[in-house]
Amino acid sequence: MSTLSEESRQIVASLARSVGPEADVASIAQAIVSTLQRMSRALTPIIGEQGVAALYCRSLHLCISAQPRLAGLYDGLQAELNLTALKSVLIEQSPAEALFFGEVMLTTFYELLTTLIGPSLTARLLSGVWEPFLSDPPSQEHAP
Repeated sequence: MSTLSEESRQIVASLARSVGPEADVASIAQAIVSTLQRMSRALTPIIGEQGVAALYCRSLHLCISAQPRLAGLYDGLQAELNLTALKSVLIEQSPAEALFFGEVMLTTFYELLTTLIGPSLTARLLSGVWEPFLSDPPSQEHAP
């Protein structure tokens, strides 16, 4: 379980790094959607589009308890990966709520995948999803 905890910390750190310290809700929503898109691209050759969509929908369903406002969105998603609809709902949240949801959603997705294919293969398949953000140098403050 410690591997999963480390991966969860890496996912949260990657998301925080990709949005920056003072991101608005639109940037946060875009970062979440972009991360899910990268995850989908990494996993589709292995588990197929329907497998990725099923993981996404199950993750979304599990996250509704943390963000009840997304319940209506989940009902309309069926078995498809509708990131446009997710983004439009996230933009209506506060930045803190959207970021919290993104953290929960991405770690839940990761945990579900881990239960299916194991922690080692999951880590290998998805390591490239957040590594670019973790290896980038910190963004420099812009002086006026």
